[in-house]
Amino acid sequence: MTERKPAGMGFETWIDKQIREAADRGAFDNLPGAGKPISGHGEPDDELWWVKQYLRREGLSTEVLLPTPLRLRRQIELLPQSVQGLRTEQEVREMVSKLNLRIVDCVRAPSGPPVLLFPVNSDDVVLQWRATRPAATEPGTGAVPNDEQAPHRARWWRRRTLGRAR
Repeated sequence: MTERKPAGMGFETWIDKQIREAADRGAFDNLPGAGKPISGHGEPDDELWWVKQYLRREGLSTEVLLPTPLRLRRQIELLPQSVQGLRTEQEVREMVSKLNLRIVDCVRAPSGPPVLLFPVNSDDVVLQWRATRPAATEPGTGAVPNDEQAPHRARWWRRRTLGRAR
């Protein structure tokens, strides 16, 4: 394509000539994928085929495309499975604390669709985590068995009403 288009030749004619000359030189011989259909195209009406192909190629989940409130809602939903691999209660509480910070940031400066988000109660997550843990831990891990850990603290407004009823 180093030559300039000659004056008087139509644009399509000049392009056809360039393609013909390249084919005569053998520029199109032995190209990778020759004779194969173009891969990556989904259904013919799929406008976002290239996005799906990119996500597949990079090994990304489609969740990265979700707006922040929906991504946070999904993380809240998957939180019990996410904390299963954690070894200590402190690690569980730290994970919930980090999630709650992101939730509070999203509530303060909303973006995307209006989705109700509330911070997660770390005590509830810890109770669920304890319930799925084995009764006794392995020696040397530093974790305490479930029956020796401190009881669940009631929230401040519940403590006051429980104290009066006694």
